[in-house]
Amino acid sequence: MPNAPVNTASGQPDVAALARLTPEGLAACLARELRDATPHDSATPQRDEAVAIFRRYLARYQADIRARFEKHELKGAASAKQIAAFTDVLVRGIVDLALRATATPGTVGEGTQENRSGSNLVVAATGGYGRGLLAPFSDIDLLFLTDEGNAHDAHRLVEYVLYFLWDLGLKVGHATRTITECIEEARKDTTVRTALLDARLLAGDGALFAMFEARYIVACVEAGAAGFIHDKRRERLERHRRFGDSPYLVEPNIKEGRGGLRDLQTLYWMCRNTFGTRHVTDLLAPDFIWMGILTEQEAARARRSWDFLWTVRLHLHYVAGRAEERLTFDMQPVIGARMGYTRHGRQNGVERFMRHYFLTAREVMRLTHVLEPAVLRQAQGPVAIAVKPDEAMREAGFTLIDGQILPERGISFDKEPLKMMQLLDWARMRRRPLHPLARHQLIRWERRAVELREDPEAARIFLDLLCGEVPQIETTGRRRREVAMPSDSEAQVMTSYEQHAPPGHAHWLHILNETGIFGRLIPDWARIVGQMQFDTYHVFTVDEHTIEAIRIMDEVASGRMADEIPVAYELVKGLHSRRALYMAVLLHDVAKGRGGDHSEIGSEIAAELCPKLGMSGEETETVSWLVLHHLLLSHTAFQRDIDDPKTILDVADIVQSPERLRLLLLLTIVDMRAVSSRVWNAWKATLLRELYVRVAEVLAGGLATTERDVRVRHAKEITAEILAEDGIPQPDIERFLELGYAGYWLSFDHETHKRHARLIRDADAREAPLTVEVLPLPARGVTEVTVYSIDVPGLFSKIAGALALAGASIVDARIHTMMHGMALDTFWIQDTVGSAYEETHRLTRLSSLIEQALSGQIDIKAEIAQAGFGHMPLRMRAIHVPPRVVIDNGASNTFTVIEINGRDRPGLLHDVTAAMSRENLQIASAHITTYGVRAVDVFYVKDLFGLKITDKKRLEEIRESLLACMKAAEAQAKALLDAKMSA
Repeated sequence: MPNAPVNTASGQPDVAALARLTPEGLAACLARELRDATPHDSATPQRDEAVAIFRRYLARYQADIRARFEKHELKGAASAKQIAAFTDVLVRGIVDLALRATATPGTVGEGTQENRSGSNLVVAATGGYGRGLLAPFSDIDLLFLTDEGNAHDAHRLVEYVLYFLWDLGLKVGHATRTITECIEEARKDTTVRTALLDARLLAGDGALFAMFEARYIVACVEAGAAGFIHDKRRERLERHRRFGDSPYLVEPNIKEGRGGLRDLQTLYWMCRNTFGTRHVTDLLAPDFIWMGILTEQEAARARRSWDFLWTVRLHLHYVAGRAEERLTFDMQPVIGARMGYTRHGRQNGVERFMRHYFLTAREVMRLTHVLEPAVLRQAQGPVAIAVKPDEAMREAGFTLIDGQILPERGISFDKEPLKMMQLLDWARMRRRPLHPLARHQLIRWERRAVELREDPEAARIFLDLLCGEVPQIETTGRRRREVAMPSDSEAQVMTSYEQHAPPGHAHWLHILNETGIFGRLIPDWARIVGQMQFDTYHVFTVDEHTIEAIRIMDEVASGRMADEIPVAYELVKGLHSRRALYMAVLLHDVAKGRGGDHSEIGSEIAAELCPKLGMSGEETETVSWLVLHHLLLSHTAFQRDIDDPKTILDVADIVQSPERLRLLLLLTIVDMRAVSSRVWNAWKATLLRELYVRVAEVLAGGLATTERDVRVRHAKEITAEILAEDGIPQPDIERFLELGYAGYWLSFDHETHKRHARLIRDADAREAPLTVEVLPLPARGVTEVTVYSIDVPGLFSKIAGALALAGASIVDARIHTMMHGMALDTFWIQDTVGSAYEETHRLTRLSSLIEQALSGQIDIKAEIAQAGFGHMPLRMRAIHVPPRVVIDNGASNTFTVIEINGRDRPGLLHDVTAAMSRENLQIASAHITTYGVRAVDVFYVKDLFGLKITDKKRLEEIRESLLACMKAAEAQAKALLDAKMSA
C-alpha cells in the first residue's frame, strides 16, 4: 500500500503521512479503515461511521490540494486533475460499499475496482469530470449505465451511492440509462451527446462499458461530425450572447464567456469528433504541430492560456467558497493578489492581472480562428462551388480558397510586411472573409508590422479600414473592379468564425487588434489593449470600448440608429470632416492609464500621429481639438446649469465653429453609447440636445444669451397668451406673471409655465400649505415631480430624502422661491433602471412619501440610515470612491457652484443638502449624474442674503463641513451594513 499512513493511538490517521497522500494511498487507507470499522457480523460498517470516514479523507485531500495550489506547487489544471483523481477513488469506494450494503450479488461483480467483471451496471464519469478535470466546487457528473433488463435492480444501488455522496456535501449530476436510451438522448440533445463523448469508466462491468463505447461511436459516425459541429457553433453563439459577446467585459465569466474555458472545450469537442482527440491537452500537443495547424510557439501559448484560466477558476472557487465563475469587481483584487500581481509603475496589481486575463482571452480567440476552420474543412470536405480569384487579385499576390482570401504561394509576410495590410484592403474591397490560413499568417508575422509605421501606403490602407467607403465603379487593368456581394452559393463556403462578425469598420479594427497588427502599427494603441479601469461605469476594456464606439459611429452614419439617437442621425448628414471624426473617435481614450489628464495627453498623441497617417494639417488640428475637448459637452450638460447664460457662452467660446460643435456632439454621443446601452438614455439625450441648440444659437448670431430681460419678457408674453386662450381670468394671469423671478421664467418651457399657473391657482384657492404633482415624461425618460409648499429651511433635503426612500434617483432639480414666499421646487427623477415612473401605484407612493416627509410623519434620517448602501451589490463595494468636494466660482456669474463626488447610495443627496441647509446656503438648482457607483452632484448656491459666496475662508469652511458630513454618513451606512451582514 503505497503512501498508506499509520494510525495513531487515538485511531486518527497520521497527519504528516496524510500530507503525502496519493490516490493509490487514499484507496488503501479507505479500504483498511472501512474493514476495521466493519463489525464481524456485518458486511459493512455503520452508515454514519462510514460517512465520517469518507468525509475525513475528503476534507484531507481537498485541504492538501488547496494548500499545494495556494503555495504555487500545483498549477490550476494540475490541481483539477488531482481533485478528479481523488474523487475517482472516493466514488469507487462508495460503489464498493454500496454493493455490499445492498447485498446484490453479481451487480458489479468481483475483481479490481477498475475492472469489475459483473454484467449489470456501470458507473461512469461524464462531462468535465469524465475528462479528468474537476474544479473544487463543481458538480460530479455520473452516468449509471444498466443493461436492458436490470434497471429496477440497479435502483437500490444507485440510490445508495447518490445519498452517500449528498451526505458528504457533494453536488452530483446524474442519469440512469441503458445504452439504447443514451444513444436516443444524445440524438435529441447535443448537450447529452457532448457529455457522453467524455464518458470514462469508474466502476462496474468493463464489457458493458466497452459495448456502450462501440455503439456510441457508431451512432456518432452515423450522425456525422458536420451536424455536431454546427450545433456546437450555434450553442457557442447563444452562450456568447447570454454571457456577453465581447471577451473584454470588465466582469468576465471565465468559464462561459467569449475567450473563456468553454471556448477551448468547444474546440476540443470539435476535434474529438473530427480527429479522434481524446483529451483537451491533445489539441495543444505536438500532433497538431505536425499537421501544420499550430506552430510550437502557438501551442505553448495555448497551453499557458489553458493553465492560466484554470488557475483563475480555482482561485475563484476557493475565495468564493462555491462554484463561482464570474470574475467580479470584489474578486479581482483578491485573486490578483493571490496570483502575485502587484503595482508596477502607474498600473496597480488588479489592473495588471485583468490585462493578463484579457490578453489570454485574445489568445483563445486566436486559437479558435486557427483550429476551427481546419476542423470544419475536415468534417465537411471541400466546397461544392469554388469561387475563382480575378486577374487583378492574382497580380496583387492574393487568391481565393473556399471563397476566402489568402496570399498566393510564395508570398511572405516576413519579407513583404506591407502585404499584410494589402490583404486586409483587398478583403474589404472585395467583401471576402479572410481565410483561416491568412489570419494565421497575420498572427504569426504581426511583429513585422513595426516596419510599416512610416509607410504611406500602409497609412492609406489603415485610414480606409477605419473610415473608408467601398467604391462601386468598375475599372480595368490593375485597378480595382466593381465590388459585388457574394452570391448565396458563395456565401455557403464562408464557414469561418469571422462570418459572424458584424460588417463595417469595427470588423476590420477587431481583426487588426486580435492579430496584434494594430499595436505594432500604432504603439500608443498597444498600451490600451486589455486595459481596464477598476470602476463600475465602464463595461469594456479601453481598446474594446474604442472599437465599439467606431461601430456605433457606423450605425449612426448609416441611419440604423435613427430611432434611438435621432439627433445624431440628423447631425451626421452633410458632415464635412468624416475622417477627422472617425480618427477622433479612435484616439479619444488612447492616453488612458498614463496618469494625468488623458484628454490633454491624447490630444498631443493625435497631433503627432495624424500627419504620419497622411492626414492634412486641418484634419490633424480638428482631431487634436476634438480629443482635447471630448468630455466638454457631457460635463456641461450633466454637471452644469445650462439655463445659466455664462454656461452657454463659455462653451461657445471654446467651440467657436458650428462644424466643430456638430463633430463634438457626435463624438460625445458615440462615446457615451459605447460605454454601455444603459448609460445612454432619453434624459441625457434631452440635455445634450438642449445644450447643442443653445450653443448653436449663439454661434449662429441669433438671440444672444446675454439678452436676459428680452427672453424673460418673451416667455411671459407667450405664457399670458396660452393662459388667456384657456380662459384664465386676466387678474389671475397678471398675478401669476408677477410671482416668478427672472430665473424661473428662463428655466421652463411654456407648457410647464401653464401647468404651474394652474397648480398655484388651485392650491392658493384651497389655501393648501402643500401640493405635490407627479407627471411621467416617458419621451424624456424621466418623471417630473413638482412640490408647491411654504418655503422652510431644509425643504430640498426633506424632499430628496423622501424620493430616496421611494427608490428614485434625482437627475436634475430646479428650486424657486416665488415673490409671495412659497417654494416651487421641480425634480426630475428616474427609477433604478433609468426609466420614468409611469404606474399609478408608484406615482401615488411618491406623492405620499413626500407629503409624509414634509409633515414630519416619518423620520427621514433614520429611515435612510437603515437603508445603508441599499441595492448596491456586494461586488460593487470593492470599488473605492473617496469623497471629494470642489467649489468653482468661475462657472457662473451669479452663483457659487459646488461639486460633490462620492459613492452613490440612497440618501446621499439628502445628507449633502441637509449639510448645506445647516451652512445657510440657498440651492437654486441641482444636477445629478452617476458613473457606476460614483455619484457627481453639482449645486448652484447662494448665501442667506441671496449673494454669491466670495470669501475664501467661508468657502473653505463650507467645503470642510460638506466633506465631514459625507464621511460621517458613509461610515454610518457602512457600519449598519456590516451589522446586518454579521447578523
